[in-house]
Amino acid sequence: MNKLLIAAIAGTLATTSVFVSADAFAATTTDSKAKATAKRPAPARRLIKRSPKAEAAAAAKVDPIPEDAVKWSCKDELSFYMKGDMKRDTIVTVNWAKKDYKLPRQDTTTGADRFHDPASGMDLVVIPSKAMLFSDKDSSRLADECMTPEMAAGGAAPTQSNALIKNAE
Repeated sequence: MNKLLIAAIAGTLATTSVFVSADAFAATTTDSKAKATAKRPAPARRLIKRSPKAEAAAAAKVDPIPEDAVKWSCKDELSFYMKGDMKRDTIVTVNWAKKDYKLPRQDTTTGADRFHDPASGMDLVVIPSKAMLFSDKDSSRLADECMTPEMAAGGAAPTQSNALIKNAE
């Protein structure tokens, strides 16, 4: 008789647990659907106060335009500043996107002046009629048809090859 009583209780519990778990599963399914369709409230914004040191460090990332730099205006309203004498200097400074790049002169066989820094990937090529600024990092042309105010007025680029031609005459 004890065995029969234990079997009846076990059967009742098993049947009850099936109904309870089915109801719980249905409730969680509808709750999760309701949660998925309901909009979540926007997270509270945290105010981050920066220390004066952090603000100074952020401002230090922006390089000022070098003194005596010449503005080169490019197509699509782009521009960069260049400091240095392309006729004689082995390194020129190009300020592009508020950052200075020191570009050493590269030898060419075409007569164009090329200044390239493999570390930064910046590449400046100047021919008598215009200058072009490239980036090796993503193989893109950053600026094209760049000219100084003198070039825009009809003069030639201040390149080393143009200086050699004038000295030969």
